[in-house]
Amino acid sequence: MNCRHCQTPLELVFVDLDESPPSNSYLTDVNQPENSYPLRVMVCEQCWLVQTMDFAEANEFFASTYAYFSSFSTTWLTHAKTYVDEMAERFGLDESSHVVEVAANDGYLLQYVAGRGIPCLGVEPTLSTAEAARKKGIEIVNEFFGVTLAERLVAAGHQADLTAANNVLAHVPDINDFAAGFATLLKPHGVSTFEFQHLVPLVDECLFDTIYHEHYSYLSLTAVDRILAANGLAVFDVAEIPTHGGSLRVFAQRADTGERDRTPAVDQLLTSEAEAGVTTSGYYRGFQTRVDDIRHGLLDFLAKAEADDKSVAAYGAAAKGNTLLNYSGVGADQIDFVVDANPHKQGQFLPGSHVPIVNEDHLKAAKPDYVLVLPWNLLDEISAQLHYIGQWGGRLLRAVPAITIIDPPHREPEGS
Repeated sequence: MNCRHCQTPLELVFVDLDESPPSNSYLTDVNQPENSYPLRVMVCEQCWLVQTMDFAEANEFFASTYAYFSSFSTTWLTHAKTYVDEMAERFGLDESSHVVEVAANDGYLLQYVAGRGIPCLGVEPTLSTAEAARKKGIEIVNEFFGVTLAERLVAAGHQADLTAANNVLAHVPDINDFAAGFATLLKPHGVSTFEFQHLVPLVDECLFDTIYHEHYSYLSLTAVDRILAANGLAVFDVAEIPTHGGSLRVFAQRADTGERDRTPAVDQLLTSEAEAGVTTSGYYRGFQTRVDDIRHGLLDFLAKAEADDKSVAAYGAAAKGNTLLNYSGVGADQIDFVVDANPHKQGQFLPGSHVPIVNEDHLKAAKPDYVLVLPWNLLDEISAQLHYIGQWGGRLLRAVPAITIIDPPHREPEGS
């Protein structure tokens, strides 16, 4: 396989997580057939784009029944509203502006744009989430984004003052066409923002469970700066943000018409990445061994829990959790069930592991000794939500980057 950005042949293996089904392909019946694909990640030693090898088409991962809905996390909703407020103030967005979000999901972000009276449009390829956004009154184009769609949107009067692309740059197989689409869609002095998990904390903390088929790329500013520049965009600012264990928000403008000066933050972060080793092959070696240590730590914990007659459940039917469980070979014989607030997932089963997905009432009735928090990026939110498990001696568990047992926060019983 050649690099999906610069076409250099790929030889350096970052990590190999064996085979697993797509992380968001939940099952309605454990007996239904599943497609599994190798999950192998390579590093381009020319442009330093870290990327999965191609084994399936994007529509296999982003089907019409795609079950990830952003609005079920209060943490993420708060993040979205704060983003909208900050962008509106920084770039003077008002009722005369136009905002386009690519990967609008269920309207979690554009609802706040519309709430400020700013005209907006969402692009969302998955029908299930697009329909949810439309129910919020958001106009949605239900397609994959690229240059061809961008040209049609411009012709239809949707040229943008601001484009938002949160947690989607990593999800596209043709990253060049995707990036070039924003250069096409922007007004001459418009701004594109891209948020994505930062490669450096992923490597530093060994957050391997954020690797799954839907993530085609694992992004450093080093790689993104080159990719955007090659496709008509110029990065002019960057901010480090805490989401997903450490992310970047990159600000870009059209290379031909943008007039904003490049802030010192961009070159400072590029220098920091170089000093960390991002542009050296040695930086990526040894990751596999650290991943295997995490897998063994989880399996050892579960084996001891079984020997001690302790029950283990999980919270959050998250894609990252499916990577963790499937690579570790953990199934429904070790994890009794997983709770998820999303009713679109309840009553189904996790792909691969076949752990049943239930609502929170099931957790309260079963009273497990341990609750493994799979979306560890929402640990604070979930810990506060599940404070009551301490009443029966229950404890929370995090597996990545190491087994950590957490006592839920103490709260006085209601009515006391």
